[in-house]
Amino acid sequence: MRDTGFLVVLSGFSGSGKGTILKELMSRYPDEYALSVSATTRKPRPGEQEGREYFFKTAEAFEQMIADNELLEYARYVDHYYGTPRTCVEEQLAGSKNVMLEIEIQGALQIRERFPETLLLFVTPPSAGVLRDRLAGRGTESPEVIRSRLERAIGEADGCEVYDYLIINDDLEECVEEIHHIIRSERCRMQHSLREIETIKNDLKRYVKGEQI
Repeated sequence: MRDTGFLVVLSGFSGSGKGTILKELMSRYPDEYALSVSATTRKPRPGEQEGREYFFKTAEAFEQMIADNELLEYARYVDHYYGTPRTCVEEQLAGSKNVMLEIEIQGALQIRERFPETLLLFVTPPSAGVLRDRLAGRGTESPEVIRSRLERAIGEADGCEVYDYLIINDDLEECVEEIHHIIRSERCRMQHSLREIETIKNDLKRYVKGEQI
């Protein structure tokens, strides 16, 4: 099994519960996962903290990060920039953590282009009605913004076929365990374990020759 972590992108409709899923995953398996904190130019929502949910930037500061090649990917969504800082992700992967990114489709495709082995997961509520109710239930966005997010979801539904797995977030407990199982299974794929097989094969050759190991 590979000794470096997996890069995992979690995307989905706004209101699908991506943030809640990630928090629960980190809480249950803190030794296996690291959360990549994105940078954004949107304003903090109530209860959000700098460096925990996001790094909150001005548009000017974000554009400087783009110019300095400090982002693995970035996108503009509902009039704001979102992007993934490079350094933290690379350090966590080298430490064998599975790094979780919560980003949109445009950014996911940029990540997949740079890191072809990236695992792409798309989260959706069980129905359009549940999605609408979740967005309205936040109480933090105007009807115009909610409508904009629903319109955006139509386009996202047309683009999600590039993802590896569809995750239906109906029951949080089941959803988190399903994602955890998928990632563990991916780490055991033969294509990621060829080094171990090669070591075993070479040791077997030595045994056949009567060598001591």
